[in-house]
Amino acid sequence: MNTLDDITQNLKLQGIAPETLVKWQRLTEYLSGLGSAVVAYSGGVDSTFLAYVAHLVLGEKSCAVFVQTEAETGTQNHLAERWARQGQFSLIRLTHSSLSDPQFVANPVNRCYFCKMAILGIIRRYAEENGFAALLEGQNQDDQTDYRPGRQAVKETGALSPLAKVGLTKAEIRVLARALGLPVWNQPSSPCLASRFPYGNSITRAGLQQVEQGEAYLHKLGFDDVRVRIHQDLARIEVTPDQIQKLISQGSDVVSYFKTLGFLYVTVDLQGYRRGSLNEGLNR
Repeated sequence: MNTLDDITQNLKLQGIAPETLVKWQRLTEYLSGLGSAVVAYSGGVDSTFLAYVAHLVLGEKSCAVFVQTEAETGTQNHLAERWARQGQFSLIRLTHSSLSDPQFVANPVNRCYFCKMAILGIIRRYAEENGFAALLEGQNQDDQTDYRPGRQAVKETGALSPLAKVGLTKAEIRVLARALGLPVWNQPSSPCLASRFPYGNSITRAGLQQVEQGEAYLHKLGFDDVRVRIHQDLARIEVTPDQIQKLISQGSDVVSYFKTLGFLYVTVDLQGYRRGSLNEGLNR
């Protein structure tokens, strides 16, 4: 296995921007100073990159912990295991029923706080029981300007956010992940399925399944960045603006399938896909 110095030198040879390399070196130095760590792992780009680098730096003194809930898709569960296997870092699987938490089900504007408190609490206990010194999670620099009620849970559980601490942006993480040979580098962002429910609308097992099956169907049709926002009996579909016409041209098939899922109405959002569209009404 190449040493960390060899890997850093290889990143330089691949033309990684000097400012990104500085952040990379700060990250590895920071992780080295922790001694041992558990990474809260989702299988997304950020947490996969963090788990991989923690493994490079700390070796067997690090591991990734994936907490499976009803709000993750089967695809995400599969990818999380696949990326861990390919990145050769240790993966621990635990379970938690988010639907057993009334505060999660009620879906207030700070739902992510309750969800993250539960998950980080589970991982924190695992870390303490197994002698790991630190709990890490994958927020990046860009996340600091987004509406993220889960950040309060990060503070309250004592979790650390190394990527944000050294100033790594999402774009820089993708560049580094690609240079390191991590196949997750170009994976689209995929927050949990609960993020498809408007605040105040109860989260149900049936609704989560409708969203998961609807998005899986659209992915099979060739739509990459997709969101199915569930407004009770109405599905509001977001795809990238350049694919809206393609979606409309297949409208009859899409409507037929979504009605088999239990939706009465199926609409296309003409603004197209955008992160956190359900946060747009918060200022009101």
